[in-house]
Amino acid sequence: MGSPTRGKTASNRLRRVDNFILLYEPALLKRTDGLFGQSLFVDLGYGFDARTTLESAERFRRINPTLPILGVEIDRERVEAALPHADEITHFRAGGFNLPLLPNESVRLIRAFNVLRQYEEKDFRPAYETLAQYVLPGGLMIEGTSNPFGSIWVANLARKVLGYDSLPSISQKQTSGGRTWKMEALVFSTNFRLGFDITDFQAVLPKNHIHHVAPGEVIYDFFEAWRRSAAETSPAKVFGLKQWFAASAENLAAKGYKIDLHKKWLAKGWLIWNDQEQVSGGKRL
Repeated sequence: MGSPTRGKTASNRLRRVDNFILLYEPALLKRTDGLFGQSLFVDLGYGFDARTTLESAERFRRINPTLPILGVEIDRERVEAALPHADEITHFRAGGFNLPLLPNESVRLIRAFNVLRQYEEKDFRPAYETLAQYVLPGGLMIEGTSNPFGSIWVANLARKVLGYDSLPSISQKQTSGGRTWKMEALVFSTNFRLGFDITDFQAVLPKNHIHHVAPGEVIYDFFEAWRRSAAETSPAKVFGLKQWFAASAENLAAKGYKIDLHKKWLAKGWLIWNDQEQVSGGKRL
């Protein structure tokens, strides 16, 4: 399921994504109980060569040396080119949103970056629903878009759960025994090399938000509130962009947004907007 993407990437483009996961939930990468013992990290849509998958393997295996990793590409020529890098715990297979797993395999973490951005918005929910069937309860997917060098990105953080559906749709309700995603957070990331301009994040919003930056939409209201917060805390920039970024986040939280204010995030340029299940199709429930 799916279609080939442009596939262009750069070395270390997704380093900040991996570093975020390593700080956000290292226990998920290290789990060995039950089915997690052999569950995979999946790099979905790794591009024209295997560099992002291999870079992730090096980072994640610092805390779990035996972590199985699967790079998935819909373009079979890209898979053939990556196969020389495969080994007993590093795999490359042709596939799409219907992941090419073997019968005894399951998934703990999916990273899908710069993939769904190239599809239509109507494809967002079916892609998520398809991917959900492969992930163990408690597993994660980080899905989003970055600029070409990974210095700025925005991503959905989705948690695999039983019996609840918080994907954007016309309506939202409890499901009976369903296996799907809870939208846990929307994560904004910058390394400050391009400064700190909130508008830059709009260009890399995930597919479920990118077309909703318009009056009356929740994501529009969020950006307007963040701009006001940045203006109100602008004196802090004399101490540096990181201090200004953190001050704007604290001001934004004071406006009622559920922002994670732990210094370990803000000091590194990550703003985590929690409680995303309250946003459906871009509108407040």
